[in-house]
Amino acid sequence: MSDMTFERRRDFALAVLTKGERLTRKSGSFLGQLVVDPTPMTAAQTAWFSALLERAGLAAEGGNNG
Repeated sequence: MSDMTFERRRDFALAVLTKGERLTRKSGSFLGQLVVDPTPMTAAQTAWFSALLERAGLAAEGGNNG
């Protein structure tokens, strides 16, 4: 996932935000940051994003395979 393009990452972050899953304020802020900031994610951010995608049921749609 670390090689995911910014546009694809933005699409997944928006999908999690609009899916209606319960998110903490911190998770919502993090996803919002991913939508607007093209800076590469750190290893910790990548792991957190993967966990959020998995919880939202989106990991199988490409979140884990870039």
